[in-house]
Amino acid sequence: MVSDDVDALVVAATGGDQQAFGELTGRYRRELRVHCYRMLGSFDDAEDVVQETLLRAWRRRETYAGRSTFRAWLYKIATNACLDLIERNKRIARPYAVAPLAEADRPVSPPIDVPWLQPVPDRLLEPVADAAEEPAAVAVARETIELAFLAAIQQLPARQRAALIIRDVLGWSATETAALLETSVASVKSALQRARATLKQQLPRDRDGWAQPGEPSADERALLRQYVDAHQQADLDALAALLAEDVRQTMPPHPAWLVGRGALLDFAQQVFDPGSQWYLGAWRSVLTSANRQPAVAHYVQRPSAAETERLPGEFRAQVLDVLRIDDGRITAITSFEPRWFAAFDLPLVLPKDR
Repeated sequence: MVSDDVDALVVAATGGDQQAFGELTGRYRRELRVHCYRMLGSFDDAEDVVQETLLRAWRRRETYAGRSTFRAWLYKIATNACLDLIERNKRIARPYAVAPLAEADRPVSPPIDVPWLQPVPDRLLEPVADAAEEPAAVAVARETIELAFLAAIQQLPARQRAALIIRDVLGWSATETAALLETSVASVKSALQRARATLKQQLPRDRDGWAQPGEPSADERALLRQYVDAHQQADLDALAALLAEDVRQTMPPHPAWLVGRGALLDFAQQVFDPGSQWYLGAWRSVLTSANRQPAVAHYVQRPSAAETERLPGEFRAQVLDVLRIDDGRITAITSFEPRWFAAFDLPLVLPKDR
C-alpha cells in the first residue's frame, strides 16, 4: 500500500536515512514548487525556496512529531520560507506608473505591474503520480495558475495570500490552514474574506465557469493559427479581428503596457512597418503553452542579417506571448523575454526548414 510505503519512508527519513529522505521528499517536490510559484509569482524564486525547504526539513527532521502528515509538514516549511522571502524582498504589486506604449482611444486604468512575474511550461504542471495512487497528485487547474490570477494575488499581503492559496486552491480546512500558519481559525477566516474581496475586483467575472485544463478547442486552435499568420504576414486587419476591444498587454519585467485594441494595433503597426524605427523584421512563430494558457514563441529575422547573407537570415528568438482567450477573442497578452525559450524546450534560433 502507498500509505504503508510512505510511513516506512517517514520513519527512515526522520531517523537520518538520506536516501529515504530523498525518495520521500521527491514525491512532493513538484507540487511544492507549484505552491511556492503561486505564492511568489517567480519560478526562479520558487525553485530556490523549494531547495531551502528541503534543507530546512532535513535539518529539522527530528522535530517531525507526526501530528500532521509529512506532506503537510513540508507545506508548512515551504510556506514559511515563502513568507520569509516576501518579507526580505519587500515586493509590492501596484498599477503601472509609467505611460503606455501607445495611448488608448478612451481613458483606461493601467494593469497591475508585477515585474517579477514569470511563465512556467505546462509540462512542469503535470502530476508526478497517478491520482488514484497518490491523492496529492492532481492536475493543476487553469484558474489557479494562469497569469491573471498570479498577478492579482501578488497584491495581497503575504499572509492573506497564503490563507487564500491554502484554503481555496489546496482545499485545506480552516483548522488545517490555521495550524499551518500558526494562527487562529478566526484569523484565517478574516484573512480569507479580505483576500477574496480584493480578488473579486481584479479577476475576470467568468473565472468560475472556466473548464478544467485540456487541449485547445478547434476554435481556439484556429484563432492561434490566425494569430501566428497575422504576425508572419504583418497583417494588421487580421490581428485586429482576433483582439477584444479591451485587450491588455504587459511585458514583465519591463514597465511597458498597452490597453485597448486600438493601442495594440498602433504599436503593432510600428513593429511591422519597415519604415519605422521600431521595425524588427520578418516573423516566424511556434505554438506552445504556459500556465495552462496557449502561448506563441515569436522569432524575428533582422533586416541587416537578410541583406548581408547570401542565404536567408536566421530567425532568432524575440518574445514569448502567453494569451488569454475569452469568448473567441484574445483578452490579454503577457509577453516575456526570449530567455524563457529554453525552459519551453524551444531553440533560440529556428532551424532553416521551420
